[in-house]
Amino acid sequence: MKSTKYAELGAFLRSRRERIKPDEVGFVTGPRRRVPGLRRDEVAQLAGASVDYYNELERGAGSQPSEQMLAALARALRLAADERDHLYHLADRPVPRSGGPASHVHPGMLDLLTRLTSTPAQVITDLHVTLVQNPLAVALLGDQSGFNGPEASFVYRWFTDPRARRLYPGEDHPAHSRGFVADLRAACARRDADDTEAGPLVSELIRRSPEFAGIWAEHEVAVRRDDRKRIIHPTLGRVEVNCLNLFSEDGRQRLLWFTPAVGTESAGKLDLLGAVGAQELAGSAQLVPGR
Repeated sequence: MKSTKYAELGAFLRSRRERIKPDEVGFVTGPRRRVPGLRRDEVAQLAGASVDYYNELERGAGSQPSEQMLAALARALRLAADERDHLYHLADRPVPRSGGPASHVHPGMLDLLTRLTSTPAQVITDLHVTLVQNPLAVALLGDQSGFNGPEASFVYRWFTDPRARRLYPGEDHPAHSRGFVADLRAACARRDADDTEAGPLVSELIRRSPEFAGIWAEHEVAVRRDDRKRIIHPTLGRVEVNCLNLFSEDGRQRLLWFTPAVGTESAGKLDLLGAVGAQELAGSAQLVPGR
């Protein structure tokens, strides 16, 4: 990577860092703060990077950042779509296609996710690829990062990996299967004719899962806007929640948040989820990530 371009990358990161107010991303501002925006260590924390590594990036030194790190930095710095693309160009990395785990998340949706501190929430694509989770969502559902290719879609894992179904009681599986397929059909119809993601995903599912193929052949269609779900948590037991959706303008992304179902003990369990701490519960959980 050319040193001049790397220096420009560092300058761009610094300029984006300095424009963000700490309280906009969940940090408390104190009287001793000496910088107008975020500190380097705060950006590193948001992006899941070491402070030393991020410092090197801003200095225009170190190794070329990976595509995963660039996606994390773009979200941490609340970059707009054009800014995100510019970041990838400066790092000499290809801009990721829409729909994958590194897809751009609208800054407004990220801001809303940041403010949902007392309820599990996450942003997914219309193909059920998880883009970002808040700590309570990780604690409740498991860490959904680290999947690539078709496996990044929870719908794909639902029909091809039995472990993905451990999140829900067995008696609920048929309804979830039909719901996933109907929602996926609606997503495919909304996409452009030259789309290269939805079609191959459906073809692979038809090839790999007789259950999916059978339901797909029925041509049911229904966008999943809200659901009442029973989730099996290894520490809290069965938790019954309402799953609510906020859609982006183009329907390609949705913000999901989970509230306790009225008339159940789930409110106390979700309170416990926060009190015990997302990190501890996520570490003890043996869940396969899923929606």
